[in-house]
Amino acid sequence: MIAIDFMDETETLKQPELDFVQNILEHAAKEEAVGESEVSVTFVTDEMIRDINREYRGKDQPTDVISFAMEELGEGETAIIGSSEPRMLGDIIISLDRTKKQATDYGHSFERELGFLAVHGFLHLLGYDHLTEEDEKKMFSRQDAILLSLGITRDSNDDA
Repeated sequence: MIAIDFMDETETLKQPELDFVQNILEHAAKEEAVGESEVSVTFVTDEMIRDINREYRGKDQPTDVISFAMEELGEGETAIIGSSEPRMLGDIIISLDRTKKQATDYGHSFERELGFLAVHGFLHLLGYDHLTEEDEKKMFSRQDAILLSLGITRDSNDDA
């Protein structure tokens, strides 16, 4: 079971859209065999995500999704083993401005793009990355498989 804490800093999403993202993330957690865990998902504007991207990644530009994994160990940190507490996977931050623009650019629904970005951010929390061609193939293959298992394809034009 995954607990998801949503924060809509834009105050524009409606309950069906939040339910859509919740269902996708619950399904992704099941597909990835993630046990009891927690994740936060925050929806922001391009301006907000640009500030975050600049501060934490040194990139002064907006992006579509940023993930902050709680389980990544920094230098000198030690992993906690054997805790009965739910795993805190981390934070996913999604720009709704980018979501809308990319949905238009790629010719599919806002919901499909939102689902794609949620799964993409979630997989980053689980340690997937796309820095090398091999890692990219692995991550995008999992991402596509999770979305496809829900009937969400690149050319999905239906609403949630």
